[in-house]
Amino acid sequence: MKRNLAILMAGIMGLSMLGGCGRTAQSEPKEGEVQDIRLMVWAPSEDQSKDSGEWLQTCCEAFAEEHPEYNIQFVYGVADEATAASQVAQDPEASADVFMYANDNLTVLTDAKAAAKLGGIYEEAVLSTNSKTVTDSVTADGFLYGVPFTTNTWYMFYDKSVFSEEDVKSLDTMLEKGVVSFPFTNSWYLPSFYVGNGCTLFEDGTVEEAGVDFSGEKAEDVTNYLIDLIQNPNFVVDADGSGMAGLRDGSINAIFTGSWDAGNIREILGENMGVTSLPTYNLNGEEKQMMAYAGSKAIGVNATSDHMVAAIQLAVYLGSAEAQKLHYELRNVVPCNTELLEDTTIASDMLVTAQNDTFDRTSILQPFVSAMANCWTPVENMGKGIRNKTVTHENAKEQTEGMNEAMNSNGL
Repeated sequence: MKRNLAILMAGIMGLSMLGGCGRTAQSEPKEGEVQDIRLMVWAPSEDQSKDSGEWLQTCCEAFAEEHPEYNIQFVYGVADEATAASQVAQDPEASADVFMYANDNLTVLTDAKAAAKLGGIYEEAVLSTNSKTVTDSVTADGFLYGVPFTTNTWYMFYDKSVFSEEDVKSLDTMLEKGVVSFPFTNSWYLPSFYVGNGCTLFEDGTVEEAGVDFSGEKAEDVTNYLIDLIQNPNFVVDADGSGMAGLRDGSINAIFTGSWDAGNIREILGENMGVTSLPTYNLNGEEKQMMAYAGSKAIGVNATSDHMVAAIQLAVYLGSAEAQKLHYELRNVVPCNTELLEDTTIASDMLVTAQNDTFDRTSILQPFVSAMANCWTPVENMGKGIRNKTVTHENAKEQTEGMNEAMNSNGL
C-alpha cells in the first residue's frame, strides 16, 4: 500500500509540473490534520436537480463524511458529458477539478494535457472493479484517464406483443412480422451494418495510421443490402423523433436507441416493453451480426487541480459501486462496476442486461483517434443518398468507394 501510494504521489508531482502555471500538488494530510480545500465539480443538470434526487450533491456529501481529514467547500457547475472535455481542454485553470466526460472526447483532453493520469492504489481500484474493455475505453498510451461509471451504446427496444424473443434475434424475421424503425441517416448507427460484414476503423479503433477500410466487395454488398432494406414497407427511417412517435401510436413496433429513452418507452409499452442487444441481418444468404459503436462515460480529474489527491479520491468515489448504485436508482444510469453487475436485482433488469450484452457481444469500441472526425459526414451522406435514391444498385460500387475515400480524407 505504501509503495503504491509513493508511486501515485510521484505521478502527481509529474502531473503538476506538466500543468505548469506555478501550481503545486496537494500533499497527503498529516495525521490529525484537517485541510481546508475547495473542489469544483461539473456534472449534467439532471444529476443535480431535486427532481432527480440530487445524485451529485448526495455523493459529494457522503464523500466528505468519509474523509474527515478534509474540510471541503464544494462548488457545483453544469456541464454534460458531451461538452465538458472541450471546456476543460480550452482552459484547464478555469475549469472544474472533477468532471464527467464521454470517452470519445479523451483525445481532446490528452492533446491539451488537461486530464490527470490515475496511478497507484487508485488505478488499481478502477482496474479491479471494471472489465478490461471498459477501462480500455478511458486508456491512452498506456495511462488511465478516468473512472468509468456507465457504458454508452445503443440497442433495440421492441413490443413483446408483436415479436417473440426468438423473432428479435433476426432483423429479417422481424420485418416479416412488424414495423421496425432505424436511424438510417445517423452516422452513429448506420455503420453497424458495414462493421458487421468485416469493415474496420483504425484496426481495433486505436491505430490512426491504419485508416478506415469500408472498401471492396464487403462494403459494396452492404450498400446493396441497404438499398433493398429501405424499400421494405416494414422498415421505416427514424428521424427527428418519428420512431418514438410511431411507437406511441402503434404504427412502429421496434426502435433502436439507448437507456436515455428507456423511461419514455416503458411509459408507452408498459409490460410489453422488450429490450435486447442487436439482431443479425441476412446478407447474401449468411447471417451477419449488427455491431454498434460503444464507449463509456467517466469521471475525469483536471491535471491542474490544486487539490490533486482529494480530486482523484472524489473521482474514484463518484465511480464507485456505492455511487453507481445510487445513480442507477435515481436516474436509471446503467452501472458498469463488476461488483454491482453481480447484484441479483440489478442483474435481473433487462435494460442492464441488454446494454451490457450489447457492449460485450454486439459492439466495437468507438474509435477516439482524431481521424474519426472524418468519418461521420461521409456515412451520413451515404444514408441520405440511399434514402433519397441517389445511391442505387447501378452506382453502389462507385458510391461506396467514394464514402471510403472520404472517410480516409481530411477534406470532410
